[in-house]
Parts: sequence; C-alpha cells; structure tokens
Amino acid sequence: MERSDQKTACQAEMLFNRLTKRQRHLMKWAARTGTDAFRLYDRDIPEIPLRIDRYNDAVCGALFERPYDTDADEEARWLMVMTDAVAQALSIPADRIFLKIRKRQRGGSQYSRFVHQNFFVDVHEYGYTFRTNLSDYLDTGLFLDRRKLRHIIQRDAATVRGGTRTMVLNLFCYTAAFSVYALHAGGAVDVDSVDLSNTYLDWAKVNCALNGIRAELLSQEAVLSALPSVPCSRRLPPCRLIRADALRFIDEAVRRKRRWDIIILDPPTFSNSKTMRSDFDVNRDHHAIITKCLTLLGPGGALYFSTNARRFNLTGAGLPARYTCRNITEQARDEDFRGKTIPACWVFTDPSC
Repeated sequence: MERSDQKTACQAEMLFNRLTKRQRHLMKWAARTGTDAFRLYDRDIPEIPLRIDRYNDAVCGALFERPYDTDADEEARWLMVMTDAVAQALSIPADRIFLKIRKRQRGGSQYSRFVHQNFFVDVHEYGYTFRTNLSDYLDTGLFLDRRKLRHIIQRDAATVRGGTRTMVLNLFCYTAAFSVYALHAGGAVDVDSVDLSNTYLDWAKVNCALNGIRAELLSQEAVLSALPSVPCSRRLPPCRLIRADALRFIDEAVRRKRRWDIIILDPPTFSNSKTMRSDFDVNRDHHAIITKCLTLLGPGGALYFSTNARRFNLTGAGLPARYTCRNITEQARDEDFRGKTIPACWVFTDPSC
C-alpha cells in the first residue's frame, strides 16, 4: 500500500470512530426533541476538513476547499473513501450520502443550483417537518444552526400583545422555517415572509403545507396597502409569502409607517443579485438595515438579528438609544453545536414599553 493510501485509510478510520461516538452521544437528545436532522461533524479533525450533517436516513456534507493545490482525481478518490467511512459509521447506504466540495462563495452563488437530481428528504425538528434537497444546492433548504433560534422566536411569538394579533415579519425568509415556527406559536399570529426567489418561496409554501399551514403568495403592494387595517385577518390570510427585494420592502414599509411586533432579520453575508437595487454586504450595511427595521417595530416589539459573517463586529453606536441590544448567541446554541461555530445572534427590544 502506498504511503498516501495508508494515510487515507488512517483518516477514514478516525472519521469512522468520531462519527460513531458523536451519533451515540446525540441520539438520546434527538429522540427527546423529535429532531432527526443534526450536525455530526464539523472539521473536528484538522486533516479531515469535512462537515457532515444527518438528515433523517440520509447525509449531506461538504469538503472544505484546502489551502493547497490537490489533484482533482486524487481528491475524488479521497472523498469516496470518506463516504464509505460515513456509510459504515451511520449504517446509511452510500447512495444516500452527498458530500460536495465547498469553495469560497460570493454573492448568491451558494444558492445556485448545480445539478438537477432532486433528492428530497423530509426531516423533523421540535415536532415540525421541513423538506430538504440534499443533492442540488450547496445548502439544503434548512439551516440546522438556526434551529434553537427558531425555537426562541416561537416562544416570543406565543405572547399575544395587548389582546391583539402578533404580527411577524420574516425578511430574507429563504424556505420560511422561521415562519413555520412563528405560525405554530399559539395565540393569534400573522406572518409576512419576504424573499426575492420564486424557487424558495415555492419551497416555503411546501414547508407550510407539511405543517398544516395554508400559505398564499401575495405581492408587496397587496400586503403593505392592507396593513395595518384591523382586524388584518379579515383582509389577508395569516401566512403571506411575498416575492420582493427585502431591502426595497423595508424602505417602502418605513415610508408607509407599517409596524410588526417581531422582525426576523437573517440576511446573507453578501448578495449581488441582478434583481436587487444594489449589492448588500452585512459587514458594511448592517447598521443601516438594523436602524430601518427598528423603526418598523411596534410597541414592545423585538428585532432578532443573525449573521454568519466572519469577523463581524456589531456596535450600538448610532442606533436608536432607547433600544436594548442583547447577544443571545449562546442561548441559540443547540446540543449538536456545542463547541462549534454558529451564527452570531442578537435581540433588540424597547424596555420603555
């Protein structure tokens, strides 16, 4: 056996042992919370730069681009050996394991479709069901590292404010997992979910249907012209999917002085979609977008802001003084992300209300 083959075999054995241990540790928690989609491995061993997530009876993961040149055929052979190790450790057939090569992304490229295999798996978390696509995109349609934050927002949405309906705005909603949680919060809840992609809004509609929610696709004008009529539910359905540039939607909502009780702001790190009015960089633009969203909060409202951006620095300088900002990143960390990197999360509230 050549030296490189010996090294690969040794790495496969280490990965097998690590996955076996991690799965054994997480299975009781997963059963207790009704969760069958969770992170098993994230570059735990430096020489095996993989991320591996279990999605029910399948696996999706990625090989992170290495900082040195690697022969493409050799990389493919290495990835096949690692796939076999994953299959053996988790007792999942190799044809249900999808390991992709994750290169450094800019703009909307991480959302671009690169194959049309349509390998769908319905997964569950905290009693909810979501459809994932493990084959066609770099991301699957469900961000596992936002799971606990979804749960936190659901608890907040369960509080009916002053006997009126709780109004929730989910910006950059992707496939609307946050919206599903909010709509199942109990009490009276209306959710407006905004995204520019028809693909993801259609996907969001599927996620709503899987959870017994009837969602309706509406225009930005239809929603903003009806709000804040009372009671809103007489004119609009409680679950509204809106195809719009979130930045333009925010500006128009500010102009019309609309209000929501809870706003979820989980923007991409960077976006330069041709259909957007301008590019967006969260490191550069977060101050402006947070300030605008705070003007959209009703009395006693809460703005949840989350970002994946590296070296992100949120300062309160220049933000409206009456709002309190709390870092809730650790509260948003679920069991499978102990000791791992997760998105930074903050909640803004007005303590005077």
